[in-house]
Amino acid sequence: MGQKKILLLTGDYAEDYETMVPFQMLQMIGHEVHAVCPDKAAGEKIKTAIHDFEGDQTYSEKPGHGFVLNATFADVSGADYDALVIAGGRAPEYLRLNKNVLELTRHFFTENKPVAAVCHGIQILTAADVVRGKKLTAYPAVGPEVTAAGGTYVSVNVYEAVVDGKLVTAPAWPAHPQWIAAFLQVLGTSITL
Repeated sequence: MGQKKILLLTGDYAEDYETMVPFQMLQMIGHEVHAVCPDKAAGEKIKTAIHDFEGDQTYSEKPGHGFVLNATFADVSGADYDALVIAGGRAPEYLRLNKNVLELTRHFFTENKPVAAVCHGIQILTAADVVRGKKLTAYPAVGPEVTAAGGTYVSVNVYEAVVDGKLVTAPAWPAHPQWIAAFLQVLGTSITL
């Protein structure tokens, strides 16, 4: 169905894989992806964090890469994009306090455009009040927020994704193969071997 223009929302201390992998994979298959962070411009970097699952009660955190943004948040309009991707990590915790982030997120739901969110990225969806009546997953610690926001939290294996209409969610980066494949289907993108 042709190239799509996709907005990727991220920020300082977003999860490294949950920012870089979708950004690179969606570009690799020919989509145009603009990575943005509020209060930062194209060419600026965000710091990322690597979250790992090493048998502790929660994930561990290590320094990630510097990720260079290729678009300026202040210049974007949801009307210019076909889909939205929201990275997880710690960034959604503070990005959800930004009214412009919430308004932008609501645009994609109001216009019934594809949205993919992973891990803590779902915190932006709950704050934007767009999960009411939807089935979705998230990092398990975000599950109570999904329920409180009127969504149905679906507990799945860390390698799985949940699709509800044009919303694709996953609990963490180990689900990338299933999460991104499901998002491509929602986008109408097919890969032939």
